[in-house]
Amino acid sequence: METTQRTEQQRSTEQRRRELLEAADRVVLRDGPGASMNAIAAEAGITKPILYRHFGDKGGLYAALAKRHTDALLGSLRAALDAPAERRERVEATLDTYLAAIEARPQVYRFLMHPAEGGSAGEPGFDVGRHSAPLLRRLGEELAEVIAERVDLGPESQQLARVWGHGIVGMMHAAGDWWLGERPCSRAELVRSLADLLWGRLAAVADRVGGPGF
Repeated sequence: METTQRTEQQRSTEQRRRELLEAADRVVLRDGPGASMNAIAAEAGITKPILYRHFGDKGGLYAALAKRHTDALLGSLRAALDAPAERRERVEATLDTYLAAIEARPQVYRFLMHPAEGGSAGEPGFDVGRHSAPLLRRLGEELAEVIAERVDLGPESQQLARVWGHGIVGMMHAAGDWWLGERPCSRAELVRSLADLLWGRLAAVADRVGGPGF
């Protein structure tokens, strides 16, 4: 009986946490980096202490939102990499998937990557600069894992895959951030240009024997 009650309580807590994250998402979509704990609590119909009880502090809420959006992005990137197409097409599709994601939800992107833009006299913005770098590192490690399992990079394959993974993520982030702010060209033009930059070595490398292919 006690085990059943604990399980039900855990499910209830997880469900409530998801509801609070959905409320936070709605505020972030509206306010971007200016999203505040007060506004999120109001959107969820609760008091701020209850919000703190679930996430600890602003950093805890940010980390939960970052994981939520990073999980979704990684799923989309893996789907693009797994699509039945030629390697160059999949490279372009992967780049386009990332750029399309930040273009579709720029407020979410700004909240995750430019939190210093938020804040007000009444309540400071999310002090989360220390969290955005780990978010990018996670993307780099995930991409490195994909590269390592798919292509043969020789005796230093694991190390080189990490170099490539973090390098590609850094390129996508920097180029995407610039493009989203200035819109100097179309998304398709940016995708082609970035793919051209990557393509030389990617075109020459062989698939890893027994791997899913790249």
